[in-house]
Amino acid sequence: MSKPLQPALDPADPRPLWEQVAAEIRRAIADGEAKPGERMPLARDLATVLGVNRNTILRALHQLRDEGLLEIRQGRGITVAGTPERGAVMTRARELVAFARRNGYGPDELIAMIEAVS
Repeated sequence: MSKPLQPALDPADPRPLWEQVAAEIRRAIADGEAKPGERMPLARDLATVLGVNRNTILRALHQLRDEGLLEIRQGRGITVAGTPERGAVMTRARELVAFARRNGYGPDELIAMIEAVS
């Protein structure tokens, strides 16, 4: 990352700390402070800097991984994997999969539908 990430956590904010951390990392990616391919600080280092539990940081990082913004690899660390747009598409894709499941469609049927409209 071009500059150290130091999210400002607000104890008065009603959001859990992990959501505040995730929001600040999303902002850094959106503003270009953290670009695809760049390494993120280690979770333990972020936890130390922010004065929070390492599990708080891990929860934020895993949320961002699930959104497609970060890639976490054992032994290789954490890298920025995508842009906010990719994260938005991942969110919509998850919503579509959940909607299809609720309506009785399996993965193969959903893939066939997506291919049909492409």
